[in-house]
Amino acid sequence: MNPIALDGMNITGVAPGGLLVLLFWSLFWKGFALWHAAKRDEKWWFIAFLLLNTVGILEIVYLFFIAKVPAFRSKCGLKAE
Repeated sequence: MNPIALDGMNITGVAPGGLLVLLFWSLFWKGFALWHAAKRDEKWWFIAFLLLNTVGILEIVYLFFIAKVPAFRSKCGLKAE
């Protein structure tokens, strides 16, 4: 498969379904992290989430280790603090 070939709208060589899954994954974590940052009045985190696109990695780190959201931590087997 030639990743540069224009086969429809796919010029990256990645399956369009995979990009859609990645988009929804990123939007879910970004929205959840933005909501918690706003609720905790953490403006710098909120701005970082808006400007940086890390495919959910920064958002997950924030939710699990910085904000320590108890619902997610308990579901993953981490100690809720």
